[in-house]
Amino acid sequence: MTLTDIERRTDSESAAQALYDDASITVTKLGENIGARVEGVRLGGDLSTEQVEAIRTALAVNKVIAFTGQDHLDDETQYAFASLLGEPTAPHPTVTSRGDQLLTIEGAANSWHTDVTFVDRIPKASLLRPIVLPAYGGATTWASTVAAYEQLPKPLRSLVEELWATHSNLYDYVGQKEPSGGVDVVQKEEHYAEFTSSEYETLHPVVRVHPETGERSLLLGHFAKEFRGLKASEFANLYQLLQARITKLENTFRWNWSYGDLVIWDNRATQHYGIADFGNQKRQLHRITLAGDVPVDVNGQQSQIIQGDASHYSSVEQPRRLAVFAA
Repeated sequence: MTLTDIERRTDSESAAQALYDDASITVTKLGENIGARVEGVRLGGDLSTEQVEAIRTALAVNKVIAFTGQDHLDDETQYAFASLLGEPTAPHPTVTSRGDQLLTIEGAANSWHTDVTFVDRIPKASLLRPIVLPAYGGATTWASTVAAYEQLPKPLRSLVEELWATHSNLYDYVGQKEPSGGVDVVQKEEHYAEFTSSEYETLHPVVRVHPETGERSLLLGHFAKEFRGLKASEFANLYQLLQARITKLENTFRWNWSYGDLVIWDNRATQHYGIADFGNQKRQLHRITLAGDVPVDVNGQQSQIIQGDASHYSSVEQPRRLAVFAA
């Protein structure tokens, strides 16, 4: 991370504090590169304009924000709150059997990913609330893809800024042949069949520019399957190198769930990993995602659809730069 990166982050955090004060909320950092707890607000669809802007800013600054004590939330009020932050997407491009407003997460993915990167219009954020929790385990960990990019040495930055990756939903992370994470083999097979019922492929820049902050981040995760112009072996080696930098412990934030929690993450600046360390206990969470923009690279070139039309899943947001990140 350069001195300029550090100064820019410090300036943004200082400017954000004034918004938090105006909205009478408290934002407590839980990690240097990612994660914060937000207090002083009762979530729902009736928040003030000042509170909504402060929450949007806290998310952009900290990448992941956690709320506790929100036991009053149900599916309806979670959706109403989400709608204040953006336009909710359909639950999923292909998984349509679990309702029409939110996605029920059963078990844990147990793999590093950014949500729904196989479409062109990657969601900008997700809101997750626990419904059924195991007696132990089942935490979720997030990693800052912004911090990972900023920590790259100059030669690697130059390389990755020229790379493009194909992302596909034909990734067998739910196709394991043994029960795990509270999900049996039959459920896994049924989920995978639905997950891959329509094929999507999109070519994305490996380095995208965040439309609200101007920050650069690494766009990878388990839906990425190849780098344009490179051999499979070269993709594998380079992918592992970059993923290792993203998931360095210093760049991660882990949340141990309790009832009444709600966590929001910036899907344009993070990857996440649901940890399947709870045996065959049940784990169920409800997720709402918000419509995002089509990524652009450092030269302003947009992602390109290879296969699949995601217009039924989500609109394309027209984002605006947040005041605290004004150029």
